[in-house]
Amino acid sequence: MNSEKIHGIITRGVGGLYGVRTPENEEILCRARGILRREQITPTVGDEVIIKLGTKEELSAPLDIPEDNRKGGATRSHGKEYYSRKNDKNGVRVDYVIDEIMPRRNLLIRPPVANLDYLFAVIPCASPEPDLLTADKLTVIAENYGIETVVVINKSDIDAKKADSLAEIYNTAGYTTFKVSCESGDGIDSLSAYIRDISTGSDNLHVSGAFAGVSGAGKSTLMSAIFPDLHLKTGNVSRKTERGRHTTRHVELYPMDMGVGTFWIADTPGFSMLDFTRFDFFPYDELAMSFREFGDCIGECKYTKCTHLREEGCAVIEKLSSGKIARSRHESYIRIYDEQRSVPEWKRR
Repeated sequence: MNSEKIHGIITRGVGGLYGVRTPENEEILCRARGILRREQITPTVGDEVIIKLGTKEELSAPLDIPEDNRKGGATRSHGKEYYSRKNDKNGVRVDYVIDEIMPRRNLLIRPPVANLDYLFAVIPCASPEPDLLTADKLTVIAENYGIETVVVINKSDIDAKKADSLAEIYNTAGYTTFKVSCESGDGIDSLSAYIRDISTGSDNLHVSGAFAGVSGAGKSTLMSAIFPDLHLKTGNVSRKTERGRHTTRHVELYPMDMGVGTFWIADTPGFSMLDFTRFDFFPYDELAMSFREFGDCIGECKYTKCTHLREEGCAVIEKLSSGKIARSRHESYIRIYDEQRSVPEWKRR
């Protein structure tokens, strides 16, 4: 048997089977080795993995396949077990297994995706009105997981003054910010150029990102403008893999050719329906470190255990008063702090 090992990226996973994209842009269907299950390591979309041809034992173990995917049946050939999936009329033969999962840079739980490098927080100027609390929750989650946030102020053609004020809030906070309009095309080229730049010269196997924001923010239109091929690819695959599944937990990665490199875009409704309390918790007294504009204030307050809410001698409050922290950002900090503090300890565990 060929013992060659192949480096790849998990781009999708359904019913115990995983699509792994190789450097040659070929997708190979795999299953996880038993040792991964025994060690309670779950392969996740975005994982960089090593795959190999599976042994008889590795390929014959039962799969946890949803009922809808079992209708294609299963057959045995030379001691191996192959599963036909309803979405492929010719059947799918599984010869490979995931042998190793490389160290992760980060891992989101809901929606499940690993090694996300960039989170594009899309904030509309209007229609709907900007929800800065949701946007700030996105920045907090990204900071906590070591993901770089890029703020995209969308629909700037509707209210240019509002777009300027929103951009000032997040520029002041230290984020790369773009003002764009899919209607007029303003800013699209600059954002596309930024994505091309971050897609090249990386030491990692891949650079990936996701667009997030409230419903109606214009994410789909924006992604279509930047990645013209995305909707075609998403539509073709989604009809096959999302049948009978809860799409809020379904994630897929799509390689987008940026001309000078590949950018892997994570497509998942889970980012749109973000529920902050469903993410992994971290101590609420560490929340200030996830607001990057608070950084130079940490340790400079009058009281050692300052909460940065309203205490006298608080360095954050002083910076807020001087206009170096946007009031909306501090208001979001207070809201998130209270939310985190109100969650019972048993739920955190």
